[in-house]
Amino acid sequence: MNTQQIIKLIQTDNLNKFYKGRDWRRLRIIALIRDNHECQQCKREGKVHVDSIKVEGERKSVELNVHHKYEIELYPQLALVLDNLETLCLNCHNKMHNRVFGATKQKKWDDEKW
Repeated sequence: MNTQQIIKLIQTDNLNKFYKGRDWRRLRIIALIRDNHECQQCKREGKVHVDSIKVEGERKSVELNVHHKYEIELYPQLALVLDNLETLCLNCHNKMHNRVFGATKQKKWDDEKW
C-alpha cells in the first residue's frame, strides 16, 4: 500500500481497510518482535508489561497495540515506517490518545442530599 492509497482511505474514513491489510499486519508483527512483545511506555517507567502473564498457574493474555508515534491522519507517509511504531499495552495506548476509562465523574452539583 502506498501513501496515495492511505490518503484516500483517510479521506473516505476507511482506515479499517489499512489495519486489516497485509502490509500493516506484517509490519505490526515486526514491531512486536523488535520490542520483545513489551509495552515500551511501561518499560520507560520502569515497569514490564508483556503480552502474557502467568496468574495462578494459567496464562492470561494482555492486549498489546502497535502505536503510530506520528498519527496516520497527519503523517500518512509514515504509516508503514517501522521507526514510527512502538508497542504499547492497551492502558498506555489509551492514555496516549487521551482515552481514559473508569475515571470517576465529577458531580454536577455539590449539594447535600436530604
